[in-house]
Amino acid sequence: MSRKSDILETMKIAVPRQANRSVSFTNKAAAYYFTQTHETNHPEYAWFEGLNIAKNRVFGGYDLFVGDQKLDNRAAEVVVYPYKLERRHGPALVEDLWLFDYKNVLEITLRGATQPLGIALKGDKVHYLRQQDNVAFFSAREGGYLIAVAPKQAQSISIIGQRVSASGDGFYVLVGKGEAEITALLQEVRRNGTGLQQARQDRMRQYLLTNTYLRSSNDSLDLALRWLATTMDQLVTRQQGDGIYAGLPWFNEYWGRDEFIALPGAVLVTGQFETAKQILLSFAKFQQTDKSSRYYGRVPNIVNPSNIDYHTTDGTPRFIIGLQDYVKYSGDTSLIRQLYPNVQASIEGALQHWVDAKGYLLHEDNETWMDARDANLVAYTPRGSRANDIQALWYQQLLAGAYFATYMHDSANKTKWERLAQQVKTHFEQDYRDPQHDYLADRLDKHNQADFTLRPNQLYALDLVDDPAFKHQVIRKTWEELVYPWGVASLDRHDPQFHPFHLAPEYYHKDAAYHRGAIWLWNNGIAMQRMIEAGQTETAYQLFANMNRQALTRGVVGGLSENMDAYPHPGESWPRLTGAYLQAWSNAEQLRIWYQYFLGIRPDMANHLLTLAPRMPASIKNLEYNFLVGKSSVSAQYEAGHMTAYSYTFNDLEAKVIVDVFPFAPTAVVVKKESVLKVEATDQKLAIRLVGKGGKILSEQMVAPSAALLAQREQSTKILSGVSFAQPLDLKLHPVLNQTKK
Repeated sequence: MSRKSDILETMKIAVPRQANRSVSFTNKAAAYYFTQTHETNHPEYAWFEGLNIAKNRVFGGYDLFVGDQKLDNRAAEVVVYPYKLERRHGPALVEDLWLFDYKNVLEITLRGATQPLGIALKGDKVHYLRQQDNVAFFSAREGGYLIAVAPKQAQSISIIGQRVSASGDGFYVLVGKGEAEITALLQEVRRNGTGLQQARQDRMRQYLLTNTYLRSSNDSLDLALRWLATTMDQLVTRQQGDGIYAGLPWFNEYWGRDEFIALPGAVLVTGQFETAKQILLSFAKFQQTDKSSRYYGRVPNIVNPSNIDYHTTDGTPRFIIGLQDYVKYSGDTSLIRQLYPNVQASIEGALQHWVDAKGYLLHEDNETWMDARDANLVAYTPRGSRANDIQALWYQQLLAGAYFATYMHDSANKTKWERLAQQVKTHFEQDYRDPQHDYLADRLDKHNQADFTLRPNQLYALDLVDDPAFKHQVIRKTWEELVYPWGVASLDRHDPQFHPFHLAPEYYHKDAAYHRGAIWLWNNGIAMQRMIEAGQTETAYQLFANMNRQALTRGVVGGLSENMDAYPHPGESWPRLTGAYLQAWSNAEQLRIWYQYFLGIRPDMANHLLTLAPRMPASIKNLEYNFLVGKSSVSAQYEAGHMTAYSYTFNDLEAKVIVDVFPFAPTAVVVKKESVLKVEATDQKLAIRLVGKGGKILSEQMVAPSAALLAQREQSTKILSGVSFAQPLDLKLHPVLNQTKK
């Protein structure tokens, strides 16, 4: 596909009737619309059918009529675009559903009708109120909103019960807090509806052709990554300042943990640096600044229109790490100065209230991402008081603080925080390992006992371990026991508390399985990262490709769910999708791994440094793509053959570039504006040439394979050779299925 093709048109996905997939659009502000392509019947999501605004269900979808005949969506042919839903009701009738950017307006058209059209809004408490100026007003389900239904062109309407009918080709459904607001909105969309459609498409085209442009030898790869970028961008909203919805349908709100897990893949690898900055600034306003509070320095776990909650320990380190990621991608060191007091508070608050004598960061049982509790508020997965992933995040938070202290010329805190980080690392290697286990303890409990329950959290903690052989053992162990072809389980399948199905109400409450077996797709990111770091790109890519396939063929169109059952149900070949139908960190981690570890783009623009460490799988033969760092766009190409060739065009970037292509030692090149970096690799040598205008060679280096790197790869391959995905065990081996549901 050339850049001149309509990229949005190429992204359309036809959904067969038997698939009946979820479809979701946001208006990039506080509204989202949910439906299913053919029949909205999902046992958990149907409650949210229709338009939802700021945690309120406004109305529950609609029925369309031609004359007195109601259209049957179950018989429709359905195509989903990034910007609209299209249903064909027979050969002549075509329905389009649009949600406009930053407007609480739906446009619903029906082309090809020869009789008047009718629309009836659905939902309990949605009742006809009155008609004024040929606009029908309805009450909303929640939130005190007023709903208006009006024909697209000003004309008379008729109303029978809940149904509004008119000539023409469709309706606007508008939502506001009063008639004056709705009247102004109706005037705007009638005057500029086509322009609003175009603006929505133009925004998406611009994003896909600049920030996330990609074309490869694999059409499915291209389509999946374009859709993942688009559905991820749906969740970047302005509900309470700039933020990222944690997930839909339940989590249309900002969560500190989810927000900053998602930040790199959602807005940094895709070049949305100003948005990332505003997200950081918005969240910083909610930091607890009361020094007498035990939560002093924490950022919230939840930010929604009615609640601010600080009961999380990992949201705060991830906020600080997210700030560092932003600075490295954007080069904007001014934000360090602005938010350095927040950095100081985050560390000092922890030191005052939550750090033990060894330097570990303490927390309650349910203050990690494994936070589900039962009806008595007892954690299903107690991880207090020193979970391994929390120590890794604390370690990274301290190092990020030292990074910022360097720019602030705060040598005292730089020294203090680096010393504390080293103290955590030193104790960790001693306390979280023992000779009986080839993996890390999941936590130290309040009695200082190591708990060796096998969970995926240790993959995050490997930065605290220096022993390469042990790290590779951990990677193998976790992959073969926890990483299924469809994703990473939250508990070892051999554990007596392992729950093979997330949704199994005949056996147990779903929260009992939430962190004790259910697949969490966001953990796929760290699992793939560790495999790639260990030199096993092909193994990682199998999981990556499976997730792309899911985005294209299962669940919400173009996106990834929150969870899956750990096992397929009997007679089924793939587990059922569960949890939120579209989850920010699931999408974001898939994008992050693509950019940072397959393409290998890892910037530190604050220090004018860019690492390029591509690790491309054999199935990708050629690739053309863009990426943004600092204020610059870089165009890149890749081609595999008897010689592997990479080309990077630096349109307006000057930086030191580290070329890291295995098995050659990382090599530095200083690139200039309008120069092209050409990298060619064979088994015997790596040729690195910097080419200027007119083809003039500005520099040239030849690099031989590194004996040390080859030896390291030999060691990792020896440990990881033949590694396989986890596979389900016989259901009879899981005692939880024999328990009586409480």
